[in-house]
Amino acid sequence: MAISAQAVKQLKELTNCGMMDCKRALEETNGDVDAAIKNLREKGLAKAAKKSGRIAAEGLVYTKVDEAKKVGVVVEINVETDFAAKTDRFIEFVELVANTILENDVADVEALKAVVPAGQTENIGDILTERIATIGENIQIRRFKRMTGDLFAYTHNGGGSIIGSMIKIEADDANDDAVKACAKDLLLQITASAPQFVAQADVPASVIEAEKEVQLKLVQNENEQSAKPKPQNVLEKIVDGRMRKFAEEICLLDQPYVKDPNMTVAKFIASVGKNIKVVEFVRFEKGEGIQKKEDDFAAEVASMVK
Repeated sequence: MAISAQAVKQLKELTNCGMMDCKRALEETNGDVDAAIKNLREKGLAKAAKKSGRIAAEGLVYTKVDEAKKVGVVVEINVETDFAAKTDRFIEFVELVANTILENDVADVEALKAVVPAGQTENIGDILTERIATIGENIQIRRFKRMTGDLFAYTHNGGGSIIGSMIKIEADDANDDAVKACAKDLLLQITASAPQFVAQADVPASVIEAEKEVQLKLVQNENEQSAKPKPQNVLEKIVDGRMRKFAEEICLLDQPYVKDPNMTVAKFIASVGKNIKVVEFVRFEKGEGIQKKEDDFAAEVASMVK
């Protein structure tokens, strides 16, 4: 099948592999991007692609917690340009959406659009249409996460990246200063290290199996190309070591603590005491997985995929 320049561009940005390697991987997998990523990894050409891909879209990630009601929200709303994202009209809309989610336990974006916010006569969908017209750019309410319980939130805005994180904990006393300080440090950890799960027990078996399959094939390929091939039992130990490293990368409690890499996050929490337990967390990064249109790049590689 013919492979488009856009598909090659997407795979290159997800894996940082060469364009021709990306083109061949797509050809070998009939254009399936996920399968092509796996193909490149098994060949040792790419590390695990970040789930987010390349950060490109503009907009805001906004967090808000109502401590009295024990409810919080993280919401991402995108717009076409950074200039528009800084306008009062856009920021006011983001805040309105966040407050509406706090007050209404809606299931998804479509349900949210049907809600009429307090003090308004139009629903969120109609207000969105009005803001698109007045700002002059497309605006998308991309996603949100509403949580209840003892919550703490943090928004990082620096270097062009906007990351919003929120964590739910259980503790002897969530209002204790030591607990609050711990929650703040955990939010910094989540923001900086982007874990996907709280603990290994939360990782779906399918994720573990898929990663182990990739690592096994990668180790076997490396072994076949080695001047001194290793026995199977040694290869299995290598795979086990890589799987432990994989767990450290994706599980919050197993990650090296950012303020002291000699201890894990789990050990840091234990050192604080107070019976602190991480129940869940969410981390949104502005524009993750969204690609801006780049016609010049597509034109540059078009000749390579014809």
